[in-house]
Amino acid sequence: MRIKARLFAAVFLALPLPGWACDLALVLAVDVSGSVDATEYRIQMDGLAAGLRDGVVSEALVNAQAQVTLIQWSGRARQEISIPWTPTRTFDEVEALAQAVETAPRPWRNFSTALGEALLLGLNQITEGPVCKRRVIDLSGDGPSNEGVEPATLKRLMRQADVTVNAIAIEQSEPELTAYFYEHVIEGEGAFVETARSFRDYPEKIRRKLVREVARKTASIQPLPDPMGRPAILPHIEASEGGLGEIVLGRADSAKQF
Repeated sequence: MRIKARLFAAVFLALPLPGWACDLALVLAVDVSGSVDATEYRIQMDGLAAGLRDGVVSEALVNAQAQVTLIQWSGRARQEISIPWTPTRTFDEVEALAQAVETAPRPWRNFSTALGEALLLGLNQITEGPVCKRRVIDLSGDGPSNEGVEPATLKRLMRQADVTVNAIAIEQSEPELTAYFYEHVIEGEGAFVETARSFRDYPEKIRRKLVREVARKTASIQPLPDPMGRPAILPHIEASEGGLGEIVLGRADSAKQF
């Protein structure tokens, strides 16, 4: 079955982008495939919520006026936007996000690991979401992709959209997963893999990962608004399971969601 996704990625071409709405757009993509049992799922969600509440992380999110969304992912055609784009402009908003993560219901329990599909959904969310200076997909998983789009084929799309993909490899049953994520998954300047040897390590590792990717310094140079008031040029990217497809330039006001 061919899988197509229309993605709209902002690029610096002939016209500058408008001013940034925020410093960071962050997609949290959590593995809920069949290899993750109920206890391990709870460890992931509670650990992620605790990481968001960490003093360094929460302060960095507020300072960045960050926007955060949560994806839960499993097999092909089984990826869900569990929490839509949520602002973290205040500490109360960060706490509300952490509570939403803790209480988010699990959508699936017994399906495969379609890692590329999760990345496609994350990329779609970012390119159709808030206009932010930094765009990061934070993916956690406990196994290599075994269904759907091969994640390595998406690296070019990530570069086109200026999206950084970081990962946390939970090596409980896959001792070579960190190496796999380095080769097939992560992308972008400064991209990295954090390794958790087991699910018990996950809470501390996700906290370290969030500190590393959220609390970095913001760039000092801001793009200037277009004096003509024109929208940014966006490339329309059509991706399929068989290849990356063509890139066609279009403007933001002509974007259609599919």
